[in-house]
Amino acid sequence: MSTATDTERPPHRPRHRWLTAIVVVLLIAIPAGYLAMSAWQSRESGEDKARSASARALIYEWPSKVQRRIYDVPIPDGSTYVGYYETNAWQRSTMYVQFRTTPGQLAVFLEEAGTERAALREGTIAIAPSQADVIGWSFDDPGRTFASTVIPGSASEPEVTITVDITKDENPRVYVVSTTEP
Repeated sequence: MSTATDTERPPHRPRHRWLTAIVVVLLIAIPAGYLAMSAWQSRESGEDKARSASARALIYEWPSKVQRRIYDVPIPDGSTYVGYYETNAWQRSTMYVQFRTTPGQLAVFLEEAGTERAALREGTIAIAPSQADVIGWSFDDPGRTFASTVIPGSASEPEVTITVDITKDENPRVYVVSTTEP
């Protein structure tokens, strides 16, 4: 015999609280954690880009491979004291690069840039004083020996100006100004 109260109740179902907890974790907590981690990584990336864009002097690290390819500055492996600075404007973008290398790697650099060691004219400084002032480079030390060359640009390639401090022949310091114009 059943009473009126037995028929009004739904049949007993055991509560699966563990199943509810798993569903909450899978549907809410994991995506929320992923979004938080993505936001943090994005913020870190933005801070690096902002630091690079706000720089007013050489950044002592290697420019990215994309920057080196765009500006035709093939820094040789094993180079030291690598620094760069990039300026961008509507009409002109310029990347300033300096590094130390070996005589053999200097020859490799010049060849990959599109010239050769014989093209360097000793006693000349091809980087204009106005360009050198942007970075704070000084080429007026009478105790130093410089050699330079300019690789003319085309419609699709930048003009690359190279000045090499050859005072210490075993450890030349290379200064490059690469300018692109649309």
